[in-house]
Formats: sequence, C-alpha cells, structure tokens
Amino acid sequence: MPELPEVETVRRGLQQNFVGRKITKVEVGRERTVRRTSREALIDGLTGVKVLSATRRGKYLICALDSGQKLMVHLRMSGRLIIAKPGASRPPHTHVVLHLAKTDSVESELWFVDPRTFGEVVVFDPDKVKTQMPDLVNLGVDPLTDEFSPQILQGLFKNRRGNLKALLLNQHFVAGIGNIYADEILHLAKLRPDRLPGRLTTATLTRLHAAIVEVLNKAVVAGGSTLKDTQYVDLDGQTGSFQDEHRVYGRAGLQCLTCRKGRILMTVVAGRTTCYCSACQH
Repeated sequence: MPELPEVETVRRGLQQNFVGRKITKVEVGRERTVRRTSREALIDGLTGVKVLSATRRGKYLICALDSGQKLMVHLRMSGRLIIAKPGASRPPHTHVVLHLAKTDSVESELWFVDPRTFGEVVVFDPDKVKTQMPDLVNLGVDPLTDEFSPQILQGLFKNRRGNLKALLLNQHFVAGIGNIYADEILHLAKLRPDRLPGRLTTATLTRLHAAIVEVLNKAVVAGGSTLKDTQYVDLDGQTGSFQDEHRVYGRAGLQCLTCRKGRILMTVVAGRTTCYCSACQH
C-alpha cells in the first residue's frame, strides 16, 4: 500500500499537473471505486469545475475545487494516479478518467488505475466532513504537515498499552505510516517493534521522533518505495527509489547493513510481517 512518502510524491505531481486545470468530462468505470457515493455523484461533482489546490493528510489526497467542494482520492492497496495524453492506451483497471481542459496547448487526462479496487475517488462537502468523510476527522497527527514534536509524541504514547509498532501503524495516532516505514523508523531509532509505548523515556521518544521525520523526508526525496509486489508509480509513471535504501524491510535473513553483526529477523507484530535487527534494536 502506498504510504505517506508515496502519497506525498503523487500530491506533488498533482500540484504541477492538475491544480489550475478545469475538468471537462468524467468517465467512471467500475462503481466500486465510487462506492461511498455513486457514479452520478462523482460525474456531477467534477464536471466543469476547476482544481484549486492539492493537499495531503496521512495517506489521503485532497483537492479543493472552485465549486466549494473537495475531491478525495485514497490509493489503498494498488491505486495509481497517472497523467496521460488523450488517446493513449489505458492500462487495465482504469476506473476513473478525468479529461482536463487545454493549458498552453497541452491537453491531458488524469487516470485512476486500481487493479484490486480497494481505492476510492470521492467528492464531498467540506462543511459536512464529519458525516461524509469521518475517516479524515479521525486521523491522527501528520508528521510532515502538522505540528509534531517529541512532546506531542510523548502525549500520544502516554499510558498506551500494546506494542510500539502497532501504535505507529494506528492512523488515529500518527497518520501516514505503514508497514514499510514503521520497520525503517524503528530500526533507525534502535527500538524493537514490540516495545511498550507507555514506558519509553523522554530521550528514547526524542530519538523516535527524529527517526520518523528523517525516514519520511528521505523517502519523499527519493520518490517513495516501489516494491516488486506493488505497482506504485508517480503521476508520470516513474518508480520510486527509496527501496534501495531500506535497512530492514524485505531483508529477512540478510546481514544488517547498520551494525554488520546481526542478521535481519522476521516475525509478526500487530498482525503485520515485521523485520528488525536483534543486535541494533533494543
């Protein structure tokens, strides 16, 4: 599933290629993609409107429209947004197509491609966000767009039970972190994924905070991670490169690149496959 760095990379592509454009026509294929409302609601909500901005909260893409409404796109497991020329051969599972008005003599389309159909494309009223998009209201702090400090992290973790990785994956606490970056963050912070969040010292929380910010920012610069079993690409169809910098994720059984002593172990934490170094992480 695309996580915060991948979604932020897509957002930047939307800022360059989608914002300021007028949507002249909307095609909707499989209705599962618009299941929160309907095919008609998406077509009516997007046809003839101009896109004013492209923002992100956690893994959600949000575009303001000149109609006063907002467009929400969630890529989920296999969703992709691709900018293309009209008439280009569309890949299988292209479920939504937005035809964009010409700008500087350039005409283009924005495709939403989603083989597994878990993703969503929705138009909603921001004044009714609590009822129409409760997912957004219930999101936790976004490490790259919200105020985020070791003190805020300490408040989130105070008296929390369970394990550290589960809390990092919980979108109600920290929005945007998924399995890949949870493993990489915990490795950089030198923390085992099964540590108890409520017992972390101030110094340890400060180290964890720094690791969250560093890993996510580095991954954004690299355009995110494109794995062999995923189809993530940016708006231009380019893959990310942060997978080449993974220290633990997907490296089970291999020597740790950090300490050169331990080997990367694989277990299940919070119901997710988890990789860590027993020598580095305590």
